[in-house]
Amino acid sequence: MRKWIIPVAIIGVLVLLAISSYNGLVGVQADAKTAWSKVESSYQRRSDLIGNLVKTVQGAADFEKGTLTAVIEARAKATAVTIDPTNITPEQMAQFQQAQSGLSSSLSRLLVTVEQYPDLKANQNFLELQSQIEGTENRINVERDRFNDSVNIYDKKIKSFPSVIFAKIFGFNEIARFKADAGAEKAPSVEFDFDKK
Repeated sequence: MRKWIIPVAIIGVLVLLAISSYNGLVGVQADAKTAWSKVESSYQRRSDLIGNLVKTVQGAADFEKGTLTAVIEARAKATAVTIDPTNITPEQMAQFQQAQSGLSSSLSRLLVTVEQYPDLKANQNFLELQSQIEGTENRINVERDRFNDSVNIYDKKIKSFPSVIFAKIFGFNEIARFKADAGAEKAPSVEFDFDKK
């Protein structure tokens, strides 16, 4: 009877360790998924605001239609790209970021073009929407940082011993992180030519 106590105790400890590791992995993976949902929610808010912004700008009869069309098309592309939060690969993340960067770029061009339209710049609806979009861009940045923090915790958990063993057994894979766009490390060049009139 005594000879069975040690093997049973070892098996019991291994079972408890497996349960604890599995539950811990599930918890940090769920946190990363929740963080991703918040990122998507922030991007969705921006998309919704851009729709309202476009409608407001369309009210300016002499506004360039090409600029508006570029924003509308970029918004459609950005909302078409979706990611499965249970399996975020670097390729999916790159595709998502490319679509969002295209939207950001066309939105920037729209806001620069608006500078030529004093009536539109003074429109209260436009000013409120512009302010909300700026706030949303800040939210997006905060949520991306929080997502990366959650992924960092998850990655450390699936790569540390003994969780690494159970992560492989139960199929817990790495989650891709947000990375800066290529060239983002360079400061933008801002030039003012006051000689032009």
